[in-house]
Amino acid sequence: MVRGKAEVFFLAIVAVKREAAGTKRRTFLFRRDPFDILFYIITAMAALAVVAVTLGIFYILLRESYPAIEKFGVTGFIFAKDWDPYREIFGAATNLFGTAITTVLSLMIAVPVAIGIAIFVTEIAPDFLKGPIGAAIELLAAIPSIIYGIWGFFTLAPIMANHIEPFLMDTLGKVPVMGPLFQGTPMGIDLLTASVILSIMIIPFTASISRDAFNLTPEIVKESAYAVGATRWEVVKNVVIPYSRLGIFGGVALSLGRALGETMAVAFVLGNNHQITTSLFDAAATITVTLANEFTEASTKTYLSSLFYLALLLFMLSFAILAVAKFFLVRYEKKNPGER
Repeated sequence: MVRGKAEVFFLAIVAVKREAAGTKRRTFLFRRDPFDILFYIITAMAALAVVAVTLGIFYILLRESYPAIEKFGVTGFIFAKDWDPYREIFGAATNLFGTAITTVLSLMIAVPVAIGIAIFVTEIAPDFLKGPIGAAIELLAAIPSIIYGIWGFFTLAPIMANHIEPFLMDTLGKVPVMGPLFQGTPMGIDLLTASVILSIMIIPFTASISRDAFNLTPEIVKESAYAVGATRWEVVKNVVIPYSRLGIFGGVALSLGRALGETMAVAFVLGNNHQITTSLFDAAATITVTLANEFTEASTKTYLSSLFYLALLLFMLSFAILAVAKFFLVRYEKKNPGER
């Protein structure tokens, strides 16, 4: 009986607190303190400004690309392979192909390396190395993209053309299924080199966020695993990575957004070849490279509108990918509320 009364008393206190909190939220704007009202207005305007800017960008891109939308349609533009400014025939298939290949390949290269760096810094490296390595990772993120492009054009591209790509052609190029990907003329200005450059640029984002996520793993959890006989590899694989998978996923999503929108570094080492190719040793085109190279050359209304159409597709593609990533993050948090 006493326990029942205590439970009723506790529930009554919770209900009173919830009602007070709701009343506080409802009466916030009606307080007489002008500083609270001003603070509310400023923060609300700052939050709404983000939405307004996003909608404004979408409106401008849609308005400027409307002539191309009206002329080529949606499927007629997305799936068309021709990009001929002289005949004013434009299609986005080759640009979407180049964007997809460089982005996916760069993530395949960068994510394992970045996670390995984060594991080394948090779990393996001695204390005197953690600071310098962490600073070097963050320094990579601060280097301007045009510096990566110049370095890639004058240093990485010759190395790829003279050493790496011939080796890949002599080894993986002879494998029956994946051989066509590594056949052709190794020039160093191609999809593979652009993907390598992109992977180097996005490694700091995934590595830094993964490192911070690994550091959030409670020490007592790791010590408990060591106490029952787990090795360091088992602790990392079964404790640290599962506990920090949301942070890893967030870092990968951020890197994906960076890879989709990168322009100058890719423009130096990709070329501007509007073709869908089966070899990673061929030049190609991406949306960002096409916009950077051809915007100043657009002399007709259809040409300019088609470039805006490409920008609109890139905007919507980036928004859709980040929205899907956010959806899976929220869904996972609901299923696993205790993990980060």
